[in-house]
Amino acid sequence: MQGTTKRAIVTGGAGLIGTGLCRALRAAGWEVAAFDIRGGEGCIGCDVADEGSIARAFEGLGWDRLDLLVNNAGIADPENGPVQDLPLDRWRRILDSHLTGAFLMTRAAVPLMAGGGAIVNVASTRAFMSEPRTEAYAAAKGGLVALTHALAVSLGPAIRVNAVAPGWIADPEGLRPEDHAQHPAGRVGRPEDVAGAVIYLAEAGFTTGEVLTLDGGMSRKMIYRD
Repeated sequence: MQGTTKRAIVTGGAGLIGTGLCRALRAAGWEVAAFDIRGGEGCIGCDVADEGSIARAFEGLGWDRLDLLVNNAGIADPENGPVQDLPLDRWRRILDSHLTGAFLMTRAAVPLMAGGGAIVNVASTRAFMSEPRTEAYAAAKGGLVALTHALAVSLGPAIRVNAVAPGWIADPEGLRPEDHAQHPAGRVGRPEDVAGAVIYLAEAGFTTGEVLTLDGGMSRKMIYRD
């Protein structure tokens, strides 16, 4: 396999973080397939919460091996309204888009990783702290953290499984100085910050079962009311 181009699948490849991931991986020499429920130019249409959709996407891709799976797909809006009014079907849609999707994609990808590989799950700092009315999203991201260490134990040593937990990641256009100033790192995160961490974890041969927080120090900052 020496000299063979490394292959990666990125789910949610049409979103802000997913686009940055695909761009950075390609710049680093990877062959990248972007899966996204919206399909569109440069993406393979795939609903990661649907077994049949995943099977069709893998069949259409036609790869016989895979080096990296990035489970990035999921409903992006964390707000679910008051928990007493949260419909069961919306709860399930949110969890399925993040957590069940990561499970189904991993299950489909593992047979292509017989020669070894890496999986990186995109969790969130919302797995560890919350705003009000975000129960479904927090549960989904917390489940991804647990799934990460469970898979690392089950799939090692051939396949390493890690996660990144981004905080506020945005296009810097339109952000206010106070948005940046509240971060100890001095700025809001960018998609390339997530991409750099994913590429590191794809290559970090002695790292598995870990969650790398990417929030500019926000979750380490004590906040008091003036």
